[in-house]
Order: sequence, then C-alpha cells, then structure tokens
Amino acid sequence: MQATIDPAHLSAYIASRICHDLVSSVSSITNALDFMDEPQESEMRAQAEKLLHDGAESAASKLKFLRYAFGSAGLSKGAADIHEAKQITERFVETNNKQPEVSWDIETEHLSFSHARLIMNMVMLAVDCLPRGGTIAVKVRNQTEGLGMSVTAAGERCKLRDDTSDAILGVEPQDGWSARTVQPLFTRIIAEGLGGKLDVEHRDGEIVLLATGLSAEG
Repeated sequence: MQATIDPAHLSAYIASRICHDLVSSVSSITNALDFMDEPQESEMRAQAEKLLHDGAESAASKLKFLRYAFGSAGLSKGAADIHEAKQITERFVETNNKQPEVSWDIETEHLSFSHARLIMNMVMLAVDCLPRGGTIAVKVRNQTEGLGMSVTAAGERCKLRDDTSDAILGVEPQDGWSARTVQPLFTRIIAEGLGGKLDVEHRDGEIVLLATGLSAEG
C-alpha cells in the first residue's frame, strides 16, 4: 500500500530538506565574501579565497545532485547515463563532513532516470546512517521478480533513526511528517512508482536498504 501525504506538505517538507542541505555551503560563500571585504593579510585572504572556492564547489555539487534526486532531471525519459549518475552521487557524498566511501556493483544493461533517482535517494539515507563515516555499497541486479537494488551503509556507530525507519516502511512517525522524515518517505514513493517496494534491514554494524520488484524499464 502506497504511503500517502498531503501534496502541499510533501512539497513544503522537500523544499525545507533542500534548503537544509544547501545552507552550510551557501553560508561558507557568504562568510568568505564578508571576510574578503575587510583589510587583511595576504595569507588570510588566501584562506578566504579557499573558503569561497570550496563553498561554491560544494553548493554546485549539491545543487546538481538535488536537482536529479528531487527535481525534474530525475523524471527524464529514456536511459540514464550511469557514469554521470555515479559522478554526481559521489561528489554529493564528498560534501559530507565524514565523506563515506561509495562502491558500485551494477549488473544491468538499462537504468532509467527514475532508477537513478531512487539510487540517489537511497544513498542519501545511507549517508545519514554514518555519523562517523564508513562505506556505502550500491548493488543493482536483474532478478526474476524485477530489478533489485540494495544500498548498504557500514561504519562506526552506523544507525538509522526510528522515525526514519518508520517513514521508509510508509508508517507515519509518532510526531508526524517533517522535513527530516519526508525524504525516506519520498524514497519509498519513488520505489512504489516503479512498481516495487522499499524495505530496510538492521544488521550488526550495517543498515541495508532494499528496493525490490522494480520495473526493469522504469
């Protein structure tokens, strides 16, 4: 059964999530510009320029990823460029303070833009499970019941919040939907839109996100 949420709240919470993901990068740019307006030594100016460069690069990576994961880029028709999707995802993960490593194991001849968008959202969930970094393993397989995907997060203190776990399963969290829990719900909605389902397994030191029964064509 597909999880439901009022469309107005869904769009508002997703917009809030996007703003949350971008705020640190934009703040770095603003702080660097303010700092460069003041008289300073050349070494301090070089630090400000680096802060400006890093903030702009981080913001650009996040915008490209979020446009794909949440926006119209993920709704394009036809086959996605797997190499490009990997690059966009890896650059987004690199903007995380702990920078988890991402590995890929994709064995299929076709990934649609919707498939790529689902993977990206699953990776976002995996990043949130790793407060101290670790590894994220993406696997895609053609199965008898349809396309199957798994994204495994592993690392020190790897953990999935209870309200996030509920949202993944389509259960409204005890405190209701929020900007934090809408992204796992949105991930589930994408999987169901592809004819499949989303599930999560809690293992020793690992969180495994599973999307199964997906339409092969997308």
